[in-house]
Amino acid sequence: MPTTPASTPLHVVIVGNGVAGITAARHIRKHSNHRITIISSESKHFFSRTALMYIYMGHLTYEQTKPYEDNFWEKNRIELVYDHAERIDTDAKTIHVKSGAPIRYDKLILATGSVPRKFGWKGQDLRGVQGLYSLQDLQNMIDISHRIKRAVIVGGGLIGVETAEMLYSRGIPTTFLVRESRYWNSILPNEEADMIGRHIQEHSTIELRTNTELQEILDDGTGGVRGIITKSGEEIPCEFVAITVGVEPNVALAKTSGIPTERGIVVNEFFESKIPDVYACGDCAEMQHSSGAAQGRIEPLWYAARAHGERVAANICGERHEYTRKTFFNSAKFFDIEYQTYGTVTAKLGENEATIFWQDAPSAATKRLLRIVYAKDATKRVLGFNVLGVRYRQDVCTHWIERKASIEEVLEHLGAANFDPEFFAQAEAHLVEEYNRQEGKNLILKKKRSLWNALHILSSSKAA
Repeated sequence: MPTTPASTPLHVVIVGNGVAGITAARHIRKHSNHRITIISSESKHFFSRTALMYIYMGHLTYEQTKPYEDNFWEKNRIELVYDHAERIDTDAKTIHVKSGAPIRYDKLILATGSVPRKFGWKGQDLRGVQGLYSLQDLQNMIDISHRIKRAVIVGGGLIGVETAEMLYSRGIPTTFLVRESRYWNSILPNEEADMIGRHIQEHSTIELRTNTELQEILDDGTGGVRGIITKSGEEIPCEFVAITVGVEPNVALAKTSGIPTERGIVVNEFFESKIPDVYACGDCAEMQHSSGAAQGRIEPLWYAARAHGERVAANICGERHEYTRKTFFNSAKFFDIEYQTYGTVTAKLGENEATIFWQDAPSAATKRLLRIVYAKDATKRVLGFNVLGVRYRQDVCTHWIERKASIEEVLEHLGAANFDPEFFAQAEAHLVEEYNRQEGKNLILKKKRSLWNALHILSSSKAA
């Protein structure tokens, strides 16, 4: 599809003010003089979605979750429309909003994000049943909390554990239903899943139920929740049900407007949809590479959404480059245990993969776990890291993966990745000792590197 030179003034309209849409707007303004309009019915201003839980727990106010002052948008000539986009006329290039006049565009970016996934359970639309994704979800949860005597969480992912922590902060007894035999065992290897499962159950008001699935949500007779029934037939009384079984692309607007969708809004490697001048990025986009090359088709991650926004902005401004998925990275917290993952670490090892891991004993005061996955071939190249209870530098870990560094080289210099404060106890030597025990080697961990030395290793390796 043709691109328009950045010097030609255009009206770029963005539907959605999450991180993908806002990043696109910022970079379009950085590189062009285009007119920019952002439409959102969720909030007037951009806020940090990952901070929703902290508003509920009283650690932050809504104002404190906004990365930019309210005058930022006017100063940068970015128009904000607080309204709901109902339909797009792609022939006339207009967006019909709920309460205002149609808005015309030259280029349109759909950054509509995700919606909580539901599976058609009876009672799933009752009052008191919700996900935790939007500002409205948060407000609903705040409004109902004073009358919740018991809550049920369905689904064991990251949003599930965040919701459990939120309810725990208010002393609300919670039953946490996980269909797998271990917490989040579809993603976490057994050792990580067991460690986090134990940690969740250490919180006295939370009951973690594995191998348990939801069958039905019960009506209290007024359209609210009075309990749930599991697939084993057990009834659990509750007034609140959090559905946290993942998210799916929000494609409702695209579908209504005849923009092709499959699981997400179908785009190519330049984020162009099959409709001229309509783009999609972030959680709602499903990338199908025009060459047929394998791609991460949907990337429902904050870090990916930011990268999408930057790349689609460059393409609209005339710097046409295809998007290539970067080395996978994610981070989260399981209550007070920090979690980072880099590269490829799956719940079950692949046929050509090997792993080395170490963790604190269950009785230890600290809860730390380090895992490295590497190729089971002559290269022994590192494929991925799981890090719990320790902080590692993203640049160092991803560089090792991308440079195909061997497991032994990485282990010897593993201190370079550690980002914990100076006087924290270091865990890297334990992992080296475990590798030596398994492989009959005699590797020696080099002295923990300073930030300067860590960066020096990176620059030297790149030069080589």
